[in-house]
Amino acid sequence: MEKEEKEAERLRNAAIRITMMPRDTNAHGTVFGGIILSYIDIAGGVEAVRHTRHDRFVTVAMKEVIFHEPVFVGDLVSFYAQTVKLGSTSITVRVIVEAERFGSHGQSVRVTEAEVVYVAINQYREKVKIGSADGSSANGARATL
Repeated sequence: MEKEEKEAERLRNAAIRITMMPRDTNAHGTVFGGIILSYIDIAGGVEAVRHTRHDRFVTVAMKEVIFHEPVFVGDLVSFYAQTVKLGSTSITVRVIVEAERFGSHGQSVRVTEAEVVYVAINQYREKVKIGSADGSSANGARATL
């Protein structure tokens, strides 16, 4: 696959992509880190569902997040997610965040990255094995109300 094709494929496969708006900024004109963290969590969740076809996860951990570059109003921010580990009840997803600067004609910078751990749950909010569709908890018991 040629370099241009690989780049096009990567851009197509963003878990989410969003333009940052003035409501997302602090008094210094940069996007709040917490806004980026919330989108990292969402992007990782999208990947967890895509990868496993299980429809309910909760976030249990987000490993160290270091911001390398600021994000500004108008930046188009892409969140690329990839599964790095799959257990019987949990999944670890790596999320890479890049910002395409407004008016820069495609110039992107790496903003941050994180590994997020999710645990599969059922409709009763009990931990279950990934892919369990019958509501059985991870210890095999069926929840009752």
